[in-house]
Amino acid sequence: MTLYDALIGPFAEFSFMRRALAGSLALSLGSAPLGVLLLLRRMSLMGDAMSHAILPGAAIGYLVSGFSLGAMTIGGLGAGLAVAVLAGVVSRITTLREDAAIAAFYILSLAAGVTILSAKGSNVDIFRVLFGSILGLDDATLLLIASVSSLTLIALAVLMRPLVVEFVDPVFLASQSRIGAVVHIAFLALTVLNLVAAFHALGTLLSVGILIIPAAAARLCTNDFGRLLGLSVVFAFLASVAGLLVSYHWELASGPTIILCTGLIYLVALLFGPGGGIIKTLRPARQHLKG
Repeated sequence: MTLYDALIGPFAEFSFMRRALAGSLALSLGSAPLGVLLLLRRMSLMGDAMSHAILPGAAIGYLVSGFSLGAMTIGGLGAGLAVAVLAGVVSRITTLREDAAIAAFYILSLAAGVTILSAKGSNVDIFRVLFGSILGLDDATLLLIASVSSLTLIALAVLMRPLVVEFVDPVFLASQSRIGAVVHIAFLALTVLNLVAAFHALGTLLSVGILIIPAAAARLCTNDFGRLLGLSVVFAFLASVAGLLVSYHWELASGPTIILCTGLIYLVALLFGPGGGIIKTLRPARQHLKG
């Protein structure tokens, strides 16, 4: 097998591989920067919770219209936003923190979604909803993913400064402006939008992987915020390309293989990352012992 056959041939020969590649690039551009912000805000688990929260809405859309892009998107978006709002309301009128409230809602959402799917769908349908079908992206789904990514980049360009201030010192932002609550809601809405877009490619169980893992790997490599955003996108796209190629050559499920590739990048960064990897952290201690 030549280098061309291994790396370029699959994309040059098959349109479904090119569609998957384009979808992966769009997902990387939109989701990875949001993952960085979730990581810095210590909301990574909330991203995981919201990815599961969209399942019952998507399942209802499937129950009504089958694998309809519009029905499943609207249903997933509605369910995700509803869970995010309910968690915020519960955390403000009860003694529960927001993370505890959303954890309870996402477990219930996951159970409800699987139950709804099992009422009509086959095991194949359930597998597709839970783990996605990135090799089956059509023009409409690609357009949706690209639109969500474009909207996300535009929104982040406009809101990045208040977002960073809100994450670092929300009390200061509240004292200077009333925009804090609006910015936080907009950020949650963008997160849900990107999870719904990723759901069509990677499923509800894996969509959060492209959001969080590249951001975590990038955080281990640099402390500079701008580089952190750029590296997270690069890592997400590299993992997507590698996952697509590995799944093609070895006939593996594409979505899980992509997420495993993000995990491999994360493990390398965990060991060798210059911004906080294990070797970087242990080296000063060894030097101190030698001295």
